[in-house]
Amino acid sequence: MEKADKHSLVIAGIGTDIGKTVVSAIFAEALKAHYWKPVQAGDLSFSDSMKVRAYCSDEVHVLPERYLLNTAVSPHLSARLDGVVIDEHDFELPEVEGNLIIEGAGGLMVPLNDTGFLYIDLIKHWKLPVVLVSRHYLGSINHTLLSLEILKQSGIAVHTIVFIGAPNEASESVVLKRFPPERVIHIPLVDEVNAAFVREQAEKVASMFSRED
Repeated sequence: MEKADKHSLVIAGIGTDIGKTVVSAIFAEALKAHYWKPVQAGDLSFSDSMKVRAYCSDEVHVLPERYLLNTAVSPHLSARLDGVVIDEHDFELPEVEGNLIIEGAGGLMVPLNDTGFLYIDLIKHWKLPVVLVSRHYLGSINHTLLSLEILKQSGIAVHTIVFIGAPNEASESVVLKRFPPERVIHIPLVDEVNAAFVREQAEKVASMFSRED
């Protein structure tokens, strides 16, 4: 059994604005991990890395982004607008002691450059398992199943499915029957995400890992 101090996980979502950053903060806090957002497109005044730093304790180490892009659009377009070429060979995993949480950008099929290099290609290159973040809305069953299907076809292991919001049996049962995961976690929606909320949810996630060790 892999020990809790040796986890490297990619936090991916079924789309954008799903809750990846909050889930990344929760998992990073639970594992006292290093956090890395390789590509940040837009929101540079309060980037995802800044949010994780604000939400987490000093035991979480936030690593610098590889690419900081100005416009909140798909990374390939944001890079083009900035006159930057994202090199698909420029994403070697950082060497860290202990755990590593990597947050993706948008959904799995988001293009990173104009050659057709997608985020899922990067995950496949890293050979890391994915924590897939889903959120209940009209159409989310389709988006979740498509995401799980492409992960399966790409040979990428799903470590955990995280459902954001109140449990929805009608939606979740379809997903879990088609792709029964080893781990399912529910993270509630709150009016304000803060350090106390992240710490509370991190305790739940940490207990999941402690049961495995």
